[in-house]
Amino acid sequence: MTGISLSRRDLMSGGLSIAGLSLAGLTTVNLAACSPKGGDKAGSLADLTLRVATYRGNPESFFGEAGIADPPYKLARTQFAGGNLIAEAINARALDFGGMSEIPPIFVAAQPGNQVRIVGVLKGDVNNQVLLVPKGSPARDFKDLKGKRIGYVKATTSHYILLRLLQEAGLSWSDIQPVALSPQDGLAAFQSGALDAWVIYGVIVYQAREAGARVLRTALGILSGNYLITAAKEALDDPLRLQAIGDYVSRYKKVFDWINADGERWARVREQATGVKAAYYAQEFKERSSPYILEPISEAAIASEQAVADTFAAAKIIPGAVDVRPLWDDRLSSFLK
Repeated sequence: MTGISLSRRDLMSGGLSIAGLSLAGLTTVNLAACSPKGGDKAGSLADLTLRVATYRGNPESFFGEAGIADPPYKLARTQFAGGNLIAEAINARALDFGGMSEIPPIFVAAQPGNQVRIVGVLKGDVNNQVLLVPKGSPARDFKDLKGKRIGYVKATTSHYILLRLLQEAGLSWSDIQPVALSPQDGLAAFQSGALDAWVIYGVIVYQAREAGARVLRTALGILSGNYLITAAKEALDDPLRLQAIGDYVSRYKKVFDWINADGERWARVREQATGVKAAYYAQEFKERSSPYILEPISEAAIASEQAVADTFAAAKIIPGAVDVRPLWDDRLSSFLK
């Protein structure tokens, strides 16, 4: 197979796209660096520091480009490699707000004093989450991968996609050779021929395709397309901080209108921010399954989250059944309508 040139730096800094909200295990985060004192009580919005998680090259980085005015409070943004780390930081009371896939809240739901609350839903792309096979692979269907080495990223959408593909094919976990790898290790293994298939997401998919990899299946029909915006319970309980979070999501919502209006412009500014070729971002935008829409929580979204939790519980990936409803909090709905 032709070598894929995406570097570890590219992968960690810009190759994850919206789908990367579920990424696990890339790096550790110094929670002390997330401005924990920002959670102290403030007398006014002007005194308040809102602690927000971000990913390099993702929408919240482009308020200025989208023409959105500075907020009346201070922002302390911390870059994370994945949604699981954001969930941990929220639970450590080091963050007020962050985004992730449907997966991380399920893994922290049973933790004593869990602070993670789901306050809104970002409808987004699932076509950039795929099952890849190397150039020259004879596989034409997932069943052709029985007994084969399949890479995935543990406790992420990648993990969930693989579970669902096995279900659809009438296969069990023991019918394949699952290989849990971080995305950078998965890339190296895929390049070297050590994997027969790889469940992966984000802009890396498009570079792998350019190098000869073939998409055997996208996540369309498997993933809901729901990406979650979350906040800390204690932040929501603080009236002033709740006001700031509401204002922030109102501004955040406008970024998606700006993105949806011009995919080529979005690709160019992301290239400038991440160093990843704009053509990959442009192709991702062109092939997306849905425009980005930030919405209030809904019964349908809660049901989707419950189905994901039940899938992980049935596969014994989590210790037991999880009732996801207590994770959902509608206090930001008025800001998202």
